[in-house]
Amino acid sequence: MVFPPLTWVLLIVSAVLCAVGFYRFVYFMTSGYGLAVAGIGVSIGAIAIVNGYTSVAMLLLCVLCLVYGLRLGLFLIIREIKSEAYRKTLASQTQNKVPFFVSIVMWVACACLYVLQVSSVWYRASNYIAGVTDKSEIPAYIGAAIMLIGIIIESVADKQKSAAKLINPNMPAMNGLYKFCRCPNYFGEIVFWTGLVISGVNVITGWQWLIVGLGYITIFAVMMSGAKRLEKRHIKNYGDKEEYRKYADTTPIIFPFIPFYHIVKEEKSE
Repeated sequence: MVFPPLTWVLLIVSAVLCAVGFYRFVYFMTSGYGLAVAGIGVSIGAIAIVNGYTSVAMLLLCVLCLVYGLRLGLFLIIREIKSEAYRKTLASQTQNKVPFFVSIVMWVACACLYVLQVSSVWYRASNYIAGVTDKSEIPAYIGAAIMLIGIIIESVADKQKSAAKLINPNMPAMNGLYKFCRCPNYFGEIVFWTGLVISGVNVITGWQWLIVGLGYITIFAVMMSGAKRLEKRHIKNYGDKEEYRKYADTTPIIFPFIPFYHIVKEEKSE
């Protein structure tokens, strides 16, 4: 079944938590995103337990969704409180008042997207409850391990970026994980969601793959779009610095060791 009976519960939880975007539009895609993923993870875990599915692997996947979501949501909130530069960035992204209709559309789209993203875990729980799934949990443990690696990469990258900015606010982070790629936090996010998809490879059936694939492709596209925006901002802020230009031309933008350096084609002056 593409949409198991209790999918509406996840949609409601997602919608309630990402509704913070009505306070500030960008929150639909930042803090609301993290909180929604955390809430969906808790909801799937609760539904699984109520229906007698209490395996360690299943609960581990839900806990990792909770940890990922809370870490991201709280990190963004704390960064906004502590960082004047980040507050200015948010302000620049919301200079114009967003029409209420646009906010409604974004709210519904985000609420649905976040459920799609976690659908691999949801299908593991719902298919087990319906008795139509492979009961092997090896893929779940493999996926959970990859998800944990993604969380660690993202957490370390965020910490290193904050530390680098305290040392030199006039340059981007270029040490630690940033030696291997310029957006290790985005790479960590892609790793996390890749692990989540892998966790369900033996339980996802038929058209369910369309839902899982849509969620994964969308978050991949969002990460690439985020890297593009970041590169534009870096070119604007640091493009005249030789140290940055050398770093950007020799360090992959998202994927370590893959020689893909630029999404934005910088215009060179004659």
